[in-house]
Amino acid sequence: MKISARNQLKGKVVEVVKGATTAHVRIDIGGSVVTASITNQAVDELGLEVGREAYAVVKASDVMVAVD
Repeated sequence: MKISARNQLKGKVVEVVKGATTAHVRIDIGGSVVTASITNQAVDELGLEVGREAYAVVKASDVMVAVD
């Protein structure tokens, strides 16, 4: 994976809570937890589940999630 965003925080998914269309994904990045709001479809496409390594990618005020 290559991405232009410089704020890439690697961690482990500790919680995924799906709503009607949007999910909240919590990633532990070494003692601190970052929460991202992404679509349920993105959760499924990325294969996000508790225990999986993932990146919180911060660009401006938005948080995206990326996986290897």
